[in-house]
Amino acid sequence: MYGTEQVISGTIIAGPELIPIEGYICVRNGIITEVGEECTRSKNIIAPCFVNAHTHLGDSVCKDPLLGKTSGFRIQRDLDSLVKPPDGLKHRILRETSYKILVEHIRRSLLDMIETGTCAFADFREGGLVGVAALNKALEGLELHSLIFGRPTEPQLPLEVVLAEVRRILLHSDGLGISGANDLEMELLQGITACTRDRKKLFAIHAGEKDRSDIENALSLEPDLLIHLTQATEKDLNEVAQAEIPVVVCPRSNFVTGVGMAPIAEMLETGIRVAAGTDNVMLNSVNMFAEMEFMSKVFSIDDRQVFKICTLNGSFVMGPDSASSIEKGNKANLMILNGSSNNLAGIQDPVGGITKRARPDDILAVLHS
Repeated sequence: MYGTEQVISGTIIAGPELIPIEGYICVRNGIITEVGEECTRSKNIIAPCFVNAHTHLGDSVCKDPLLGKTSGFRIQRDLDSLVKPPDGLKHRILRETSYKILVEHIRRSLLDMIETGTCAFADFREGGLVGVAALNKALEGLELHSLIFGRPTEPQLPLEVVLAEVRRILLHSDGLGISGANDLEMELLQGITACTRDRKKLFAIHAGEKDRSDIENALSLEPDLLIHLTQATEKDLNEVAQAEIPVVVCPRSNFVTGVGMAPIAEMLETGIRVAAGTDNVMLNSVNMFAEMEFMSKVFSIDDRQVFKICTLNGSFVMGPDSASSIEKGNKANLMILNGSSNNLAGIQDPVGGITKRARPDDILAVLHS
């Protein structure tokens, strides 16, 4: 009820450094009004919600694709055949999917996000203005903070025709999200970037996913956000850090498509601001617990840093309101976990325990502001 104060007790993963403290949180009108330390018998663990900083939710219409050709006992995966526009598998499926079905399946993924502790997401929306409209429709009535990056449907058309569509898309989205600098003519990319800047919207682009051949051109566009950088060299990372461009990594997706693993530890050492996303729904669920566990067990990164990448670092992409640390005055985007569940009972380090083994069924409640 409006104006009612809610008090939650337990072990709190508090502040920007995610330090566990035993105590309580007071929440009024979606804002944290107090964080106090005191002894409590509660086994709850109170943590910031996830930010899924890179998704393709249109893929929700195809959750079990044939990933490639079978050769002996191995599946050969080809990233381009799966996702490259205009004729990758997902683009062919999207062309054959009705608007009604698209909205229905996107909404199911959005509901899955809420149920699995995510409070904010950034989506690269295929399908032009219709694709953006489908996501906006699916979001109606849901408590999720979103960034929607649209893209033109037929970039092979004359430049002015494409830019006219881009301007329409920008009226209904937060910016433009492009598949890669090798997929469009540089003149068109520069025009798209200029349109986006003129309207004070965001420009994001995939780069360095299967090789590094598109990184230089992507950086020349001065994007607000880069996705993947799986094949980035030390020189590339230094340039990204100098330009202060956040990077979203998608480890499970990169593993499934066989393009390698992003140099996350090196990114962090270079000073790059790193967030994480689940990428294509056709390849992975939107479950950020799975993304976090995978990252913690594959990469040589401290658990606290992994947890921060999947939660608070989303503010580098989404803005500060989307990924608030648990502090007085911040928005209450919280998930309350059952620390006495069969899965979590007995963990000694709440941050490490959540990072390595927590699951959606450990969630008792989620608060979104």
